[in-house]
Amino acid sequence: MTPERHDRLLAVLNKRQSDLTVVLENVFDPHNISAVMRTCDAVGVQEIYVLNTKIPRHKKWGAKSSSSAAKWLSVYQFTDAEACFSALRQKYDRILTTHLSSDAINLYDIDFTGRIALVFGNEHSGVSDEIRAMADGNFIIPQVGIIKSLNISVACAVTLYEAQRQKKLAGHYDSSRMPVPQMNELLEKWGFEEEEASS
Repeated sequence: MTPERHDRLLAVLNKRQSDLTVVLENVFDPHNISAVMRTCDAVGVQEIYVLNTKIPRHKKWGAKSSSSAAKWLSVYQFTDAEACFSALRQKYDRILTTHLSSDAINLYDIDFTGRIALVFGNEHSGVSDEIRAMADGNFIIPQVGIIKSLNISVACAVTLYEAQRQKKLAGHYDSSRMPVPQMNELLEKWGFEEEEASS
């Protein structure tokens, strides 16, 4: 790896936010998943959790939507909800789901400066009752139109850019927040990806 590539990859890793993640529950369309991945990469989210309890495990993502974002992210696939949440609880202090309910908080009232995981449900039924029961609360994206829902990839993008706004104000992008061992591991992996792409 050339020094220029090393510096470019390191600059990206220094902006990665190790205290923010996205969980996708039974999302059917791989293109929606890929669009979410692209947004995650754009705002510095390194980890994404894909939970499939009702549909087969995804074998690949929609390449056109992702612009190959998946290879720059750490993607964890689960088929068991409890195992997924156990892994999340080890790293994140708060898990919130997107769900229109009487006790849901407004997106703009969430404090994104802590360690938080955001759960988005599938295209038809949203987040399941099982997952909502395991989470710490629900949030909604305020809307004033007739249709009270957004495409999952759009909802995720709106949410993550609010998180980015708050985290930027809090100085979270000013210095590295990723553990050194994880950063070194990714730097080596990314360097290999870069060499593969250019060969």
